[in-house]
Amino acid sequence: MGTPDREWDIVSGIGLTALGIAACRAVETARPDRLIEDPFAAEFIRAARPPRPLPTGATDDPVWASMSPYMGLRSRYFDELVTGSPAPQVVILAAGLDARAYRLDLTGRDVYEVDQPRVLEFKQDVFDGLAAKPRCTRHAVAADLRENWSAALEQSGFDRTRPTVWLAEGLLIYLPGPVEEQLFDLIAACSAPGSRIGVERLAGENLAGASDHMQHMGTSERLGVQLTDLFSPQARRNPVDWLTGQGWQVTVSTPPEYAARHGRELPEMVLKTTGNSQFICAGLP
Repeated sequence: MGTPDREWDIVSGIGLTALGIAACRAVETARPDRLIEDPFAAEFIRAARPPRPLPTGATDDPVWASMSPYMGLRSRYFDELVTGSPAPQVVILAAGLDARAYRLDLTGRDVYEVDQPRVLEFKQDVFDGLAAKPRCTRHAVAADLRENWSAALEQSGFDRTRPTVWLAEGLLIYLPGPVEEQLFDLIAACSAPGSRIGVERLAGENLAGASDHMQHMGTSERLGVQLTDLFSPQARRNPVDWLTGQGWQVTVSTPPEYAARHGRELPEMVLKTTGNSQFICAGLP
């Protein structure tokens, strides 16, 4: 979201970060003790033909091998948030190459994937090529989160009177401060009682250090895009404080805490980058 381009595809700018996350999910899926199973992740990479080679399974590359446990853990957290809620609607903001509509059993629920049109078109082409069928009622919502995306969401069938699970996974670091605040304002306006939201947050005071370590690791070189040019360091309000003030009941987990609950220990390389992140879950009574 920090890029000045108004629209991107999957092999440029921020689209490459979605491919990188898919690569991590593919590596995690190949583990015998995997926390998630995403058979589509490797297929996205093969179809995209990215400018730099990305792993589609087990790898000896130290960066991908270190980052994939965190991404697997993060995906599992948001998976559990969705499957643990009875809300009939799920909205995935900046959905990228998210395949939850296909890999999770969400029968009877409406899943709305909000992202740039070319990203959604690429993903649909891959699903069609695999003859894959969603395990829910899936809605692709072509919209820019820097604009009034809620109108496009409602035009796609979203009903703000029904409870919703909102996912903001791997999103906030790309948003300018005012856009992030607008995002939460729109979510609050569209949330009925019984709604939940999941957020991954890396606080501003930790972002610079994490960015520096990513540079040292060579993450940008592996993806073929300068990550620090995409991150937004702008000041913004703390979503935990804001959600609490709006009447949401908030719980916060750290990645090391959540990893321990699943019998995992995050690599030192990850602790220096995303170890200070927060996994935030909030429910609206």
